[in-house]
Amino acid sequence: MEPPRRVLLLGEGNFSFAASLCEAAGTHVVATCYESEEEVSRRGRAAHSIGRLRDRGAEVVFSVDCTKMTDYFSPEKREFDRIYFNFPHCGRKSGVAKNRDLLACFFHSSAEMLTEEGEIHVALCNGQGGTPADQPRREWHNSWQIVAVAAGAGFILSNVHPFKAETIPGYKCTGYRSQDKSFHVEGALNHVFTRSTQLRPPKPVICETQLESRRVYFQVPQVLVDKINRGFLELNSCHPVRTVKEKLAAELSQAFPLQNTDYCLPLLHHGHLDGVCHSNVFWVTLSPERTPRTEEMPNELANVVLFSHIDFCRDTAKNGWVNVQEGCHTSEQYYLRPSLLPYAQAIIHTRAFLPGTLHVLSGPVFRKRLITPHSMPVFHEMVFACAVNRGTEDSCIQMLVNNIETSIDSLHKTVSSFKVNINLQEAMSFETTELDDFAAFESQLSKIQYFVCMEGGVPGSCEKGSWVGTIRTAPYELASGELVVVFASLNLDLLAMLICGISDWRMLWTSDTRFLRQFPRGELRLFKNFSLYPPSYVHDVSFWVPDGEQFDEIAFHTIARQVSGETVISIQLIDSFQHAETGRKSLCYRLTFQSCDGALSHQQAAEMQLLFRKEIKQRLRVTLR
Repeated sequence: MEPPRRVLLLGEGNFSFAASLCEAAGTHVVATCYESEEEVSRRGRAAHSIGRLRDRGAEVVFSVDCTKMTDYFSPEKREFDRIYFNFPHCGRKSGVAKNRDLLACFFHSSAEMLTEEGEIHVALCNGQGGTPADQPRREWHNSWQIVAVAAGAGFILSNVHPFKAETIPGYKCTGYRSQDKSFHVEGALNHVFTRSTQLRPPKPVICETQLESRRVYFQVPQVLVDKINRGFLELNSCHPVRTVKEKLAAELSQAFPLQNTDYCLPLLHHGHLDGVCHSNVFWVTLSPERTPRTEEMPNELANVVLFSHIDFCRDTAKNGWVNVQEGCHTSEQYYLRPSLLPYAQAIIHTRAFLPGTLHVLSGPVFRKRLITPHSMPVFHEMVFACAVNRGTEDSCIQMLVNNIETSIDSLHKTVSSFKVNINLQEAMSFETTELDDFAAFESQLSKIQYFVCMEGGVPGSCEKGSWVGTIRTAPYELASGELVVVFASLNLDLLAMLICGISDWRMLWTSDTRFLRQFPRGELRLFKNFSLYPPSYVHDVSFWVPDGEQFDEIAFHTIARQVSGETVISIQLIDSFQHAETGRKSLCYRLTFQSCDGALSHQQAAEMQLLFRKEIKQRLRVTLR
């Protein structure tokens, strides 16, 4: 049998709530109040409720300060599965600031009393909490800001629902310190808080991979440390990204002969970058040998091993690092693959390539992007390649479009009735050239493009980030005769978001186990957010741009991603100024910090902003204002 659930109640007035709760099977109640037993016993039905609690084996403790709970409970008695605090209040005409302070101290104290999987229930009068659940909603500055206050102690709001006093047998709400004037409980809300995963700065990671005939090592870019080896597509994964990939492939296999490409795809790319912006790829610095003090980690990417390197040395000469710095133009430049499309080209020229067969590649790709709700620095791409006789490519494309549309719609209907559309956009014509690098390859894939968009979105008006894929064609002269190769590229991450109703791409990468629990055995379900109404914090930064230099906005956004651990959700240019005499240019940006899955406090956001200012000054050589 499971041990009884331990429940702690704080600030009880007449103990009627506790008396009702102690009737629940498998529950051990510890009920407390701020006043002494003598004071409480003289009021109303308190004595009756206290007697009822003791008769049922509950503990009753008096004169307990909810902000200093460890003073009243020894370490072995601090593990509570639930903590209830109904209608906290400092008393009398205390303002919202004092009540915020009360809640802040309460949450910090509760952090030492709650089990890892425990819950904190706080009931507040309508409007006090300051969340959208309050109707009507108070202005933020006039509320208790309970979610932001709880975040300071590492808690997130996981549920909020009406506090229905009439459904609690024998419960009678009292006022501050059991005064006759009770709190107004009509429209009151119960706020349920849980522990958040901690926001920790990432440790440097060294990656080992095969490059041609040699093993090489490189330091993973900081913004990708928690994303490069997650195993979303592995056989034992139940992540929705893998489920979407597998189900999509199964659906398409009914219309096309399907060939999965399971050999190793290079993680690094090396070649010319004409037509590809250098600032949009993640450059890496190679080392011929493993650096000291490394710890091997599990492997996701084929032929890739990661090492945790806590004491990473920045002295490249001492550690034997190849002197290839970001932005340099040498023959030894390598960068993380920004797409799988070029590797589809290699398959076309192999003996294993079969005309009429749909060849499938999948894996993570890496790109530096501006911060927007749907743009991600890494995502899982699924690429299809199929060669058909010239003149039949249009029918092949239409067949592929119809099957992808049907497959996506079928997957989506398993969790929602929301419809998905595929839209067509004509693009520029192509010219035939040698396809030996990314730039040349991508320039050929532009005869016809189909974009998979959300309902109501068309390529002319739909935000690019919401396009989840493209279908393109390119000509090839193959030994067997003239063929046209049709390519399809899908963003599996955005597809999973669309199908499962996930509004924030960062949630796909959360380390919180509550995410994957919602997809048991790889089932696709409508996602239910476990962090409601997360607080956001706004900070501005203004600076002078170095004279004669073009400001690198991609680098600016990438630094923001790095220092904030992806908690910057928006960067807006709010002012631009050029000095009339000197010609110097000043820019002012507004950054919004918000976590989708963790507790982000005001202090943490402020510290990130200070670090961000320091980093852009050093790395972008701007002059802060």
